[in-house]
Amino acid sequence: MAFLSSIDIVGSGITAQHLRLDVISENITNMNTTRTEAGGAYRRKVTVFQAESGKDSFRDKLAAAQGRKLVSNDGFARTAGVRVAGILEDQSDFKLKFDPTDPDANEDGYVELPNVDLVKEITDGMAASQAYNANVTAFNLMKNVISKGLEIGK
Repeated sequence: MAFLSSIDIVGSGITAQHLRLDVISENITNMNTTRTEAGGAYRRKVTVFQAESGKDSFRDKLAAAQGRKLVSNDGFARTAGVRVAGILEDQSDFKLKFDPTDPDANEDGYVELPNVDLVKEITDGMAASQAYNANVTAFNLMKNVISKGLEIGK
């Protein structure tokens, strides 16, 4: 049942890219936020992906849900896809704008603006969207292969 591990792999990619798109959306939404709860301007966030390997976690969970014990896969490590290792803040410098009338201006009259670049966010969003679509395409291909395999038994 190798297709179950394939579902794990594709599912992890879809989940990771979805979270990446959420973070990009948050960055775009806050691109003009000069005041946060932590103090100072909003700091751009980036997702960090990490390759994950292991055994058939979907298969394990399915077997457990059915009350069955899964036969060991010792020695047969399978790729389990990708996971989001963390969401980090971009430590690049804030942009400065001279506006002494702004309530968030410092004593020199400068306002710290978020380190969010709209062009970079749109580019990252397009890449994340393409990766998401590629994972959906892979899932649909697997679904078709499984469907054709089931038709053989008819």
